[in-house]
Amino acid sequence: MKVIVGVSGGIAAYKAAELVRALQQQALDVHVTMTEAAQQFVQPLTFAALTGHRVLTSLWQDADHSNPDAAMEHIAEAQSCDALVIAPATADLLARMAHGIANDFLTTLYLATPAPVLVAPAMNVQMWEHPATQANIAILAARGVQILPPESGALACGMVGSGRLADVETIARAVVATLHRRQNRKQDMAQETVLITAGGTREPIDPVRYLGNRSSGKMGYALAEAAQQRGARVRLISAPTQLQAPAGCAVTPVLTAEQMRAAVLEHLPQATLVIKAAAVADFRPRITAGQKIKRSGPITLELEPTGDILSETVQRRLPGTLVVGFAAETNDPLEHGRGKLARKGADAIVLNDVSRAGIGFESDRNAATFLTESRAIDLPEMSKRALADRILDEVLALRRDKNLLSEVGAMPTRRAPTDRG
Repeated sequence: MKVIVGVSGGIAAYKAAELVRALQQQALDVHVTMTEAAQQFVQPLTFAALTGHRVLTSLWQDADHSNPDAAMEHIAEAQSCDALVIAPATADLLARMAHGIANDFLTTLYLATPAPVLVAPAMNVQMWEHPATQANIAILAARGVQILPPESGALACGMVGSGRLADVETIARAVVATLHRRQNRKQDMAQETVLITAGGTREPIDPVRYLGNRSSGKMGYALAEAAQQRGARVRLISAPTQLQAPAGCAVTPVLTAEQMRAAVLEHLPQATLVIKAAAVADFRPRITAGQKIKRSGPITLELEPTGDILSETVQRRLPGTLVVGFAAETNDPLEHGRGKLARKGADAIVLNDVSRAGIGFESDRNAATFLTESRAIDLPEMSKRALADRILDEVLALRRDKNLLSEVGAMPTRRAPTDRG
């Protein structure tokens, strides 16, 4: 497996050579990229000799303007690596990563890679404890970057405190563990055909206006991407969003709740797992005006309920198909979530407390509770993409539990001996 070690400009840069060796001892193919400042501490030749690969130091390195592959080298490296570990990571580099500044090869690579990213900061204790650095660390952690905190001890500047690069073996073990987790779950949904709904439906009032909601579709699209990357065949039924569908997913666009219902029922027979992340309108205008309604004073809209897609999905699914619903609540979330789980008959409900600021609708972050008949599993605040994998982990655990119960139920039972007198 290919690991890229990113080296930024701190005195701990020399320890990156030890990290390269530690990773190579795990039979990993290690490549190195260095910032301009890092080259003031260690020469690229050192890492080239250790790895046997050219060290990437600049977006314009050996630029061949007639060769499009050379111009896109950062994209090729980003797509081909299995993990990116940055050690040491300076305060400057953390700030640029947190704010999406891509002004060198390493920061551009970070933005372009879908691989897991691990960061081992190293700096002066006051720089590490500064509110700006801690805020940047929090931003990166919320986006799914794994932070390997610095150790306490004597620092190169003569001060004592937190800021010393984590032990090289600790960093190497974290990289290997991340790769193993990724590899183990990489294709753990290869036997699943997943039907996912996303976005918010629109119920027309007239040719111009509609009843809608605040759903951005981000959670459903994150689930579709996560399931597809884990080997599943994915059918995404999407109400209007501003998002680009994940590569490899089959997409059925819909507008209204009734169109979504029809699409779900059409594809339900092929599904082994249904995840209903869409925000489906509960009501629609009983009559849709054929022409734009002119402003002429107060008007009254008569609404009627839309079909209950989740309940109908549960009733019409084939044996063995899991159905997971979503519940967005603003008060007493656990009570309402459990009530929905019981009423709908779903296997699980992903409960979102949308009254919390900064998560849920329109945000890139979310938190949830995964509710089943017997358990309530808290999934703390994280990026929606990271949360998607956590939800899928719980879904697969639920399937294993159900399969085990089925096997136990199918086992013949021994009858107690009878006294025939």
